[in-house]
Amino acid sequence: MLLVLCVDLDDDLGRKTGIPTPVIGDDDVTEAAVALATADPEDSDVNVLFQGVTVHDELAAEGEAVEVAAVTGVDGPDVKANRAVGAEVDRVLAELSTGEDVSAIVITDGAQDESVLPVIRSRMRIDGVRRVVVRQAQDLESLYYTIKQVLADPETRGTILVPLGVLLLIYPLVVVANLFDVEGAAVLGLISGGVGLYSLFRGLGLEETVDGAADAVRNVLYAGRVTLITYVVALALILVGGVQGTETVEAVRGVADGPLPPGATLTAFVHGVVQWLAVAGVTSSLGQITDEYLAGRFRWRYLNAPFYVVAIAVVLYAVSGFFLPPAPGVTALQLADLAMALAAGTLLGVLSTLTFAIAESQVPSGEPT
Repeated sequence: MLLVLCVDLDDDLGRKTGIPTPVIGDDDVTEAAVALATADPEDSDVNVLFQGVTVHDELAAEGEAVEVAAVTGVDGPDVKANRAVGAEVDRVLAELSTGEDVSAIVITDGAQDESVLPVIRSRMRIDGVRRVVVRQAQDLESLYYTIKQVLADPETRGTILVPLGVLLLIYPLVVVANLFDVEGAAVLGLISGGVGLYSLFRGLGLEETVDGAADAVRNVLYAGRVTLITYVVALALILVGGVQGTETVEAVRGVADGPLPPGATLTAFVHGVVQWLAVAGVTSSLGQITDEYLAGRFRWRYLNAPFYVVAIAVVLYAVSGFFLPPAPGVTALQLADLAMALAAGTLLGVLSTLTFAIAESQVPSGEPT
């Protein structure tokens, strides 16, 4: 038995007419084609359905045992659409349920729909593939209409017109640059760089990433997130800390007899920057804790963060000060001072952990454990 199979990979038939698929039988496929033509006369799948009916009638007139059916996929990724078509082909074969081997003539409207051919071939033999191409009048009106339709598509318009506009602007920009005694090569370089960045931007699909980042920032602003402010303050504190660390390195180098070894340079930088990093860490963690509390997700253990930051900062400040010579901006510590600082940092971390663990076990927080 021969099956004329009309393929609509993106399910225009189902989405635009509401007709359940698969559609089996000459009369049913004809009615589906008329319904789709009524809903969207410009849809190329209309021609696929009518072509399938025509091929069915021609083969039936020759005495061939033939049936016609229309199967659809989904409006989504190719893999998902191909699987949907495969499932509908299985239903068609089950409803035909003849004892004969079934082979198919596949009717499509383009290469995209033909990507499903391996799925169909895994279920039956394919005797032929016919791609429907609609003949258009080759006059000025038809050409104007085609160009108008292409330019009306935002994606096509952005892909074609933007690079074309940049290319057309090259010569006038070079002329203007020469009027202001600017080298034309510099203008060409800037334009080339702009076109290259645009091509990479479009080719890598970064517009979705940028749109997502913009939406995230907008949501943070509208939601009143405290972290937005605390992160900005923390960033400013880190920059100040970097400057302070550099100044500490210069102060230690000024009192040293010779150039500082890499280890001493790193120690001086840590000694100068660690205080500012600690304040930045406490600020950002307090902002995060506040947002978690406002969102109803507060846990007592979250309060450990600022105490841990302070404990680590105390240890780093003491250790770096112990190894540095007396200098402006340097707190030189003795061995006893170092021992006390290490003990204080350890106790601070341990006590905060125990305190908030007990609090969490005794007092319910915003989120159940």
